[in-house]
Amino acid sequence: MRRSGAGIGHRRNAVRLAATATSVLLFQAPAAAAMTRPEADTLAELSRLSIEELANIDVASVSKTAQPLSDAAAAIYVITHDDIVRSGATNLPDILRLAPNLQVARITAATYAISARGFNGSAADKLLVLIDGRSVYTPFSHGVFWDVQDTPAEDIERIEVISGPGAALWGANAVNGVINVVTRSSADTRDGVLLLGVGDRQRRAYLRYGGALAPDVTWRAYVQGIDYAHSFTGSGAKAEDRWNKGQAGFRLDWTPSNDLLTLQGDIYQGSEDELASADERLDGHNLLARWTHPTGGGGSLQVQAYYDHLKRHVPGRIRYSLDTYDLDVQHSFSWGRSHQIVWGGGYRVTEDDFPVTPTPPNTQFFDPVGRRQGLGNVFVQDAVALNPALTLTLGLKLEDDPYTGLEALPTARLSWKATESTLVWAAASRAVRAPSRLDRDFVQLSGANVFLTGRDFQPETVVAYELGLRAQPSARSSLSVSTFYNVYDRLRSFELTGGGLPIVFANEMRGESYGVEVWGAYQVTDWWRLTGGFNWLHKNLRYRPGASNIVSVAIAGNDPDHQASLRSTMDLGHGVALDLDLRHIGSLPFPPSPSYAELGARLRWAATKSLEISLNGANLLHKRHPEFGLTSANVQLGPIGVETSRSVFIDTRWRF
Repeated sequence: MRRSGAGIGHRRNAVRLAATATSVLLFQAPAAAAMTRPEADTLAELSRLSIEELANIDVASVSKTAQPLSDAAAAIYVITHDDIVRSGATNLPDILRLAPNLQVARITAATYAISARGFNGSAADKLLVLIDGRSVYTPFSHGVFWDVQDTPAEDIERIEVISGPGAALWGANAVNGVINVVTRSSADTRDGVLLLGVGDRQRRAYLRYGGALAPDVTWRAYVQGIDYAHSFTGSGAKAEDRWNKGQAGFRLDWTPSNDLLTLQGDIYQGSEDELASADERLDGHNLLARWTHPTGGGGSLQVQAYYDHLKRHVPGRIRYSLDTYDLDVQHSFSWGRSHQIVWGGGYRVTEDDFPVTPTPPNTQFFDPVGRRQGLGNVFVQDAVALNPALTLTLGLKLEDDPYTGLEALPTARLSWKATESTLVWAAASRAVRAPSRLDRDFVQLSGANVFLTGRDFQPETVVAYELGLRAQPSARSSLSVSTFYNVYDRLRSFELTGGGLPIVFANEMRGESYGVEVWGAYQVTDWWRLTGGFNWLHKNLRYRPGASNIVSVAIAGNDPDHQASLRSTMDLGHGVALDLDLRHIGSLPFPPSPSYAELGARLRWAATKSLEISLNGANLLHKRHPEFGLTSANVQLGPIGVETSRSVFIDTRWRF
């Protein structure tokens, strides 16, 4: 299907795919071991975790071993399964709005800008995203295709969101944060669930069933379909960005003796409308296997392997495919009474193919069209108990990048347990954003001459300093405060060659950022809880002396200097719950986007123990509003131009 019209269809391809994305730049110059619990049967059970219990949820993203949240020396926020179910969110980006330490902005119906501590855009490349330990960034730009990361909300156990570097454990691209999505064990989903939802902006259906093959073998399987309506441009016209996707998957857990073996996978296929070209088609599948073996003394050995395939295709224009093979091994153990050590390593192979149909006069391509790359790493981290209240954590990861060779990624963290419910921590870390295919292999010709090319782009670096406090002032309240000062170097720039063409990807930008993040919760009564958050960010970026300075430093990211959120969850009795979510986002500088406040609401009724009905409203304060600007700009690797609309959604949930 082809449509006439200019701009918007091409813009969305620019956001999502390399060739057009870079054209815009030119013209502008695992850890699954943690606390789980059975799925809630009723609304009352959804809120049964107290503030104190929430503070002691086990998390694994900070140390790669399970530890209570109250002992984690990092700025980490946990989105629980209960939070997800109560929010009514139907896709991963909207679920991530629940994390006060993330900035989430919708660009088109299928495209989001998501980052932590700045540098946001549709191809934000300083945030590492994992789903059950499976990395989902693309080596094309080191961004994330959020439209294909559609883990069913019902199957998510929790999401651990770290703001700040995590490279000493997780490697390159964990520069400003790590998102770790942990799905539920099949042992906790041994039932049937049918979800049907319909609204003015979306429709969805989800069916899951699970059971036991033996006392120590459980399984689940699911199918789901989603359909999102067109967005609207600033003029009120349809943006022609409707999209739909079908997906299916399974998980099998086997617990022979004290071991845990997990096998899981997904397969999906979808289509996204385009205004001025054939519609984009996408499909993919993945398969993951993990073995965890206790080694005594609280230690464990874990081996994980996965395969991931992704393909995107706009007939007659662009075809992109990516195959990823990954093997990871880690071992944790105690050494004496003072040392908790985790170490390991892994190897990842990626094979991609990115043929681009020439579109004169600006012919774009990758040289080579396809690449096979290997990425190896080893790491070690030691948590040293200096005394019962003071712990020093030292970590180092060595990563062998296929473009630039060995990188050392160290961290040092000091935590002081001032009281049983108060933790003070400080950290210093180094992280890198490794070169992507876009930085090294992209070429654009103007006629017969090279206009833009990648050459010797080096890793972007950050040295980050953090100070934080996590406390539980009372049995009904919790508080987290973190501050940071980041020093960036070798950020991406565009430089002339000898004062003329070609323009090359280079590393002539640097600068600092600093800010504060605050969030907390208060249990007003047994049936009413408030949670809120606020963060403030300041960036000071500049070019090195002698740089070409042909584009603004705004290419580094489009970020609000502040944002705030307040969420109210109330169980009103008789199976009725009311949840309200208010957020305020500061203005964006370039492309300009005004500040806005929006309200979400969800009224939920448990008609029976098996049947629940909910009425969901999103963006209730305005008919439409922009979240990431309405004009073309180079800041997010592609122009945009749609608004987010008010929407209403009715959802039914039947358990059997």
